[in-house]
Amino acid sequence: MKPLPPAILLMGPTASGKTALACAIADRLPVELISVDSAQVFRDMDIGTAKPDAVTLARYPHRLINLISPEARYSAARFRDDALTAMAEITAAGRVPLLVGGTMLYFKALREGLAGLPDADPALRAQIDAEAARLGWPALHQQLAQLDPATAARLAPNDAQRIQRALEVVRLTGKPLADYLTAHQSEPLPYRLLPLALLPTDRATLHARIAQRFDAMLAAGLVAEVEQLRAKYQLDANLPSMRCVGYRQTWEMLEGQLPRAELRDRGIFATRQFAKRQITWLRSMPDLVTLDPFNPAVTEQTLKLVAELL
Repeated sequence: MKPLPPAILLMGPTASGKTALACAIADRLPVELISVDSAQVFRDMDIGTAKPDAVTLARYPHRLINLISPEARYSAARFRDDALTAMAEITAAGRVPLLVGGTMLYFKALREGLAGLPDADPALRAQIDAEAARLGWPALHQQLAQLDPATAARLAPNDAQRIQRALEVVRLTGKPLADYLTAHQSEPLPYRLLPLALLPTDRATLHARIAQRFDAMLAAGLVAEVEQLRAKYQLDANLPSMRCVGYRQTWEMLEGQLPRAELRDRGIFATRQFAKRQITWLRSMPDLVTLDPFNPAVTEQTLKLVAELL
């Protein structure tokens, strides 16, 4: 029997150095990069998503970046289809897919498939939105914690889009969204996977990196970027693009809901909470090879593991 082709998954929390490590692998081995990032799919959202810059992308092209308008929506199901297509093309060209990013739901969808979730119900969504307007999303998050504690545990109390969908599913079907995600098992991926997880042993170093990166985003013009997005596109605060960490806080500041002096601290706090949820996801995933991203030898350790796979 012909052996399955190899593929590499490189996962980790925000600011753990995933992109730099992926580029270092690309310098030494015949890989091609696929982004696994639910924010970097949006065009014109460059600073706040920590999207690789034009020079980096010219040298290390990433697939599945800049796919859609910030007015549009992108799903885990679409990601899975797009990623499998890209992986097949890369393999057919005699190279190795390297999927790199921090959207853990996308990695889970890729590896395990997606259950047949119910279609959206516009009337129920409008009802949930009305409740949120009256009570606030944290109150609906508390409702979700009673109905679907596993899903609520991985969502922020203000994650409007995902709280809405999870409540919609459980109210429509009586079945928690978590049951759909855990009960479904698709055919195994036709690849020999090397799932690598960057898990920091020193949380303080990660927090320092998060603060440094958010400061760099502000210095690079994050506020101006959001102002330009608001001028160019028909956006509102509940679109997935504007729910992204950093963009949400900047939107609130521009709307007068957040004092400008608090933007930095709120953005850093939200990013730290996001990283915490990413780490929780990673620790629940099976068969991961874990690496400390702040170990000076991490690049050589990773190259050795990838060479063994190949």
